[in-house]
Amino acid sequence: MVRKVIGILNSIEEAGDGGGDRMDQTILEVRNVSIAFGGLQALADVSLAVRAGEIFGLVGPNGAGKTVLLNCINGIYPLQIGSIYFEGKDITKIHCHKAASFGISRTFQQIELFRDMTVIENTLLGMHIHMKTGVISGGLFWGPGKREEERARRKAEEILDFLELYPYRKQKVGSLSFGVQKIVGLSRALASEPKLILMDEIFSGLNREEKEDLARFVLRIVYEKKITIVWVEHDMKLITDLTDRMVCLNYGQIIAEGSPQEVTSNPLVIEAYLGSSEQSWMPQPSGVSI
Repeated sequence: MVRKVIGILNSIEEAGDGGGDRMDQTILEVRNVSIAFGGLQALADVSLAVRAGEIFGLVGPNGAGKTVLLNCINGIYPLQIGSIYFEGKDITKIHCHKAASFGISRTFQQIELFRDMTVIENTLLGMHIHMKTGVISGGLFWGPGKREEERARRKAEEILDFLELYPYRKQKVGSLSFGVQKIVGLSRALASEPKLILMDEIFSGLNREEKEDLARFVLRIVYEKKITIVWVEHDMKLITDLTDRMVCLNYGQIIAEGSPQEVTSNPLVIEAYLGSSEQSWMPQPSGVSI
């Protein structure tokens, strides 16, 4: 899988601008964030900065606070201590239903799609923040409501085409494979026209072929659509291949930060995962299958 991912990345860079204008400014800042649930300290004085146009990884053992941090960024959990800035704006007190209007979208480990709705209908739901006409005009499919609906459907079909979901557009999500449903979740996230996507273990439960397909789309989203990604993942070999930078959390604290190689070779990270200095989980040299 290493060789295939590297080949995908190289082909995207050759087709585009090579990423030369990526990561030249900070898009997201988390400053001294702490949050506790009863006697459990989920995050303790966490600070990090995500650059525009990068894939930023969040790794750590189960219960380290990775998903909690994502929930703080998009307003699901109100902060107790600290602040969060997005594009220089303080979004510390943002409500989760307002996150999309700021340009922050989200995918979930458990998919969270409407199984009895079609692929295109699930994608259209991600565009609700851009729909301005009223219930009557929209419901009657008349005048401005009709024109807005037509524009939304054209946009949705472009997204489905980009993610190679067009053949499934009229199928109910519940009838599709788990791997395709994961991509539908990504299409709904793209529908809100985000600047930042928070991905929570989007690769979990997928086989090798499905992971390769999804990895290709993630790279295209970053390199072609210039969207920043913050990604929580347990597959250390996969996230090491794809991310630009990473942080490792353990018991709610950052114990390592830097390039994937720097983080995965850090003794504190190895101990957090294995409780020893063994490195059997470490990414293999290029050319070795995962």
